[in-house]
Amino acid sequence: MSKPIYFVGGGKGGVGKSLVAIALTDYLVHRAGETVLVLETDTSNPDVAPCFEDDPGVRVELADLDRDEGWMRFANLCERHPDAAVVVNTAARNHEGVAEHGYILDAALAELGRELVVLWVINAERDGLQLLTAFMEAMPGRPVHVLRNLKHGVEASFDLYNGSRLREIVEAAGGTSANVPKLAADVAKGLFSDRLSVAAALRAMPIGNRAALTGWRQRCAITFERVVRRGDVAEPV
Repeated sequence: MSKPIYFVGGGKGGVGKSLVAIALTDYLVHRAGETVLVLETDTSNPDVAPCFEDDPGVRVELADLDRDEGWMRFANLCERHPDAAVVVNTAARNHEGVAEHGYILDAALAELGRELVVLWVINAERDGLQLLTAFMEAMPGRPVHVLRNLKHGVEASFDLYNGSRLREIVEAAGGTSANVPKLAADVAKGLFSDRLSVAAALRAMPIGNRAALTGWRQRCAITFERVVRRGDVAEPV
């Protein structure tokens, strides 16, 4: 079987999808030893792809998933690079494109021989849960892993999700509920403003920032071990 497709969604902007996509790509390349294809779907304002343009383990491509041509390009790239894990950084309101055009990928998955792994990033508000419900209706039968972004509060503050019927449905279908650790604001700002991958930032940032980033990287790896189920965590390279 070819490598998985990791679809990082969340529906609305500001929940932390892009940071999760950066962390996941770093994990796959530097801990799991994978070659990764990053598919940037916010073609007007890409913020993940530029961070990896100089990373030898990462190939970056653009595809507009608001259009059927973008979904066809998505599937074609997956076929063209069977040995690369695919990380999809979705744009805001991605559920609309999924509802209208997602059948193209759904129909191609069996032939591609790829597993679709959905990571859905949420804040503590109701909107993200409503968008998750819409996504699951558009892509039925696909397990979804819900990631509470602790930038928006401690785990207990996600009470709208924690005690919900939606969580029961997610976990009964094979999904997990996990946390994304909070990254210090100055470090996160540096990643995006300077267009740095985690590995590049660990070479470029001052020691205090590097220490904060290293701790965050390690905690993200624990989360991804639960979600991606890749076995033991190796030392980062």
